[in-house]
Amino acid sequence: MFKKALKKLNNAKGFTLVELLAVIVILGIIVAIAVPAIGGIIDNARNDANDAEDEMILEAARLANAAGDITGNTTVNDLITEGYLVDEDVDRPGTDSIFLDNGEYTFTNPTQ
Repeated sequence: MFKKALKKLNNAKGFTLVELLAVIVILGIIVAIAVPAIGGIIDNARNDANDAEDEMILEAARLANAAGDITGNTTVNDLITEGYLVDEDVDRPGTDSIFLDNGEYTFTNPTQ
């Protein structure tokens, strides 16, 4: 009985130090490749969110103009006051100007 237990202990298998180091090196390479890629994805998402917010504000200005609630140039705060935008949905400063030019609203300094 003791011989069987001793034999099982001697047959214990595991990983060598070289194998463990190889796995760690491979994981390091994967992380070195993945981190910059994830950073690029986050930057693209942020830019897309800013573009969507700009479009939302410009569409709100068009709607307010069509309804006759604003005429000519306006600001984000004016659109919030008139109820075309909700303050919590807008990260752009409320004093940013929106200009009417040939029937189209535009920003002079869109977010980057």
